[in-house]
Amino acid sequence: MTDNALGRFLRARREATTPPDTHRRRTPGLRRGELADRAGISVEYLTRLERGTDRSPSAQVLMSLAAALGLTADERVHVYRLVKAGSTCAPPPPPRLRPTVLALLDALAPTAACVLSPAGDVLASTARFREISGLNGEPNLVRFAFSPEGAAHYPDWDGIASSRAAGLRAAADLGDRMAAALAFELSITAGAAFTDRYNTAASLPPSTGTERWGPHFLAFESLYLSGEGDHKVVAYFSQH
Repeated sequence: MTDNALGRFLRARREATTPPDTHRRRTPGLRRGELADRAGISVEYLTRLERGTDRSPSAQVLMSLAAALGLTADERVHVYRLVKAGSTCAPPPPPRLRPTVLALLDALAPTAACVLSPAGDVLASTARFREISGLNGEPNLVRFAFSPEGAAHYPDWDGIASSRAAGLRAAADLGDRMAAALAFELSITAGAAFTDRYNTAASLPPSTGTERWGPHFLAFESLYLSGEGDHKVVAYFSQH
């Protein structure tokens, strides 16, 4: 992001935002001080963000700016991508699973089953899982849960969203960098729907239980894999 795309976007949105008082304005939109007051940050810091001298704002700052500017869900995603584009840290490649783990997954077919990372990445899955999960190419269960598609797919969305956020919080607290990075992302893109659950998570998500996916009522069981970085196999069984 060598041309300060994040700063340019923030300034453009500030200038396109209707001010509370339109009289005697020589410049369009909100003044820096007005936006800074709305977002609860200093004018000096907002100036640094717009000028590109600070390109690593916290998730809390970005959430506050998104709310102050009235950004849509798509615009929040765009802001996150701008921040990510300016990062020099490339994400690590997905881990290679042992052949025996993949053989275990094959043996579970035609049951819906998958291998999950601590951050909720689907590392491998059965055909039945892909058929009923609703992911449609989304590689992460937590991110999917906090998308419009996820909210529509889960009839009991509130409980599933809280469980996914709690699992991500537990992984991030144990030092999983991918979980922490995803929490930062969702703080911006999903806003309070995610942060309210993430910040108040007080228990670990269940390793067994039931979930509704669309018309499917499923019981699930988790099996943690030794030597695989806290990865787990989760199998989902239809309940009638």
